[in-house]
Amino acid sequence: LESVACKDWLTNKVDRSVTGKVAAQQCCGSLQLPLQNLGAVAIDFKGEKGIAVSMGHAPAVALINPAHGSMLSIAEALTNAVWAPYTHGLKGISLSANWMWPCKNKGEDARLYKAVEAASDFACRLGINIPTGKDSLSMTQKYPDGNVVYSPGTVIISAVGEVEDVKKIVSPVLQNESDTILLYIDFSSDTLKLGGSAYAQINNSLGKETPCIKDSAYFIKAFNTVQYLIKHKKILAGHDVSTGGMITTLLEMCFVSPDVSLHVDVSIMPDKQLTKILFAENPAVIIQIEKDDKILEYLRKEGIRFYEIASLLNQKTKQGMELVFKNKLLSFDIEEYRKIWFETSYLLDCKQSGEEKAKERFDKLGKQPLHYVFNSKFNGKIQKQERCIQAAIVREQGTNGDREMAYSLYVAGFKVKDVHISDLIEGRENLKEVSMLVFPGGFANSDVLGSAKGWAGAFIYNEKANKALKDFYERNDTLSLGVCNGCQLMVELGLLYPDHSLRPKMLHNESHKFESAFVNVDIKPNHSVMLSSLAGSRLGIWVAHGEGKFDLPLSEDNYFIPMKYSYSDYPANPNGSAFDAAAICSPDGRHLAMMPHLERAIFPWQWPYYPKKRKSDLFSPWIKAFVNARLWIEKTKGNR
Repeated sequence: LESVACKDWLTNKVDRSVTGKVAAQQCCGSLQLPLQNLGAVAIDFKGEKGIAVSMGHAPAVALINPAHGSMLSIAEALTNAVWAPYTHGLKGISLSANWMWPCKNKGEDARLYKAVEAASDFACRLGINIPTGKDSLSMTQKYPDGNVVYSPGTVIISAVGEVEDVKKIVSPVLQNESDTILLYIDFSSDTLKLGGSAYAQINNSLGKETPCIKDSAYFIKAFNTVQYLIKHKKILAGHDVSTGGMITTLLEMCFVSPDVSLHVDVSIMPDKQLTKILFAENPAVIIQIEKDDKILEYLRKEGIRFYEIASLLNQKTKQGMELVFKNKLLSFDIEEYRKIWFETSYLLDCKQSGEEKAKERFDKLGKQPLHYVFNSKFNGKIQKQERCIQAAIVREQGTNGDREMAYSLYVAGFKVKDVHISDLIEGRENLKEVSMLVFPGGFANSDVLGSAKGWAGAFIYNEKANKALKDFYERNDTLSLGVCNGCQLMVELGLLYPDHSLRPKMLHNESHKFESAFVNVDIKPNHSVMLSSLAGSRLGIWVAHGEGKFDLPLSEDNYFIPMKYSYSDYPANPNGSAFDAAAICSPDGRHLAMMPHLERAIFPWQWPYYPKKRKSDLFSPWIKAFVNARLWIEKTKGNR
């Protein structure tokens, strides 16, 4: 079922790192699979306060009982939302309701009334508002042959709220720590029911009895209790129980990592039917906590119904999940079920990436995990400096990576000024006082002529802009950096290897589509001013591009490649670049062009998967690239 299956085919083609303020997006874990509970952005680059958003819907339930469908849509949005620490708890969350209904058909207007009334009443009981929304009330398709198709009436709920600290957001990624347990926490106060469930659908049925929220006051208490545990850093991992039921939740928590196995025993659950225990979609959550009697006592004190159902399994040879119910033992091969779960995405991906690339992505599932090597001297901190060195960011219409780049330079000790291409064209800026020039990412001129080609033309065909650029690159005390669209610009202008008769080019990704991913890169021994001190590191970094393939027509020894994608195969090499190149630099090491976005990964909270043992890091190793640039310029100017 699409509702349960992987959505990778959707998430890998949209920019999930733009602005550098994204604190949570669809993907998580070392395998970067789209199983995150919610999305969140920080309100600034300090990475503390932010905004979180989640969604919920229950169309199959609404077909049976429209009132229950509305309530479960709200409940799912909130059990997805609960994993962020909200400044004002549940009452600080607002909802948006998008009504999708085939009105003006027999009985549907009355069903819609019941659904809207139930949503309003439930929200009022929870003490939260629905200030906005939209409706699509003509969800009926009529065909010339007389056939009519009705869309199932449903409401899609979006929940949004202010987050007090985005760094405390809990993901479904199980922590591989032995002395931990998993708890099932009920939110519904209802008996387990299979009506409207994925289990019913695969049995070609809808069912008659649907779950509901029987006690709104308890729902509030359960929500705020989980919030308390999150704010006090007591929850290691968590995931909601919704479409697919408990079994889907547990499997998904295993899917995101290649090395975590579970022992599950559901004999303690009050219901005695295993199918209901595993597949009922009553609103609930599963949390991983340290085995701490104080946490359990707190839950009992608050009157929260919970059941200890699982613990980590020491299974090093093959990732698996064993499930016990009374005298029954079921075994699940996680790798096999991960492939089954991913297959729907693969089949849809064939339509957009072509069968070859879609098959490559499918075959590499679980085989390209993120892992890191940090320089042993890196302590996650930098020293504050007086800002004396002038850096400039050059923008064009469509640039969207300038602000995170400016902040990266600023915290590294640069003075930063904004230069629009029109400033250079009209002579308001000549770059004579600039020591560091940066071309950030984006879609200059909407890339209508090809990536960065219009931007390059602005330099080539405008005398003052052309002279300012040439004068800058003729100096021996300057550095430059191009990222993504800026990398494409530097390559298009021939700024890195001007003496080559066959120049590098940037080509479309081999998948022929935009690629967004958090990938591993290796920093090779190199002489790049910015990257030399990071040699030997293996780091994580964002990519977001459609034309990111380095076409390097000469042999590898004609280029200086300081950074390569850690895996040669797609999708970890997202574009098919020659020699796995992620960056190239000039022969003197002063000018660097790279497709990945280091400026969107200078803080640990910007990484969707950061080493858990480095909780004290204020910065990621990427900040050193900017610090290296400043130190080099200071030294160069000091020697003049």
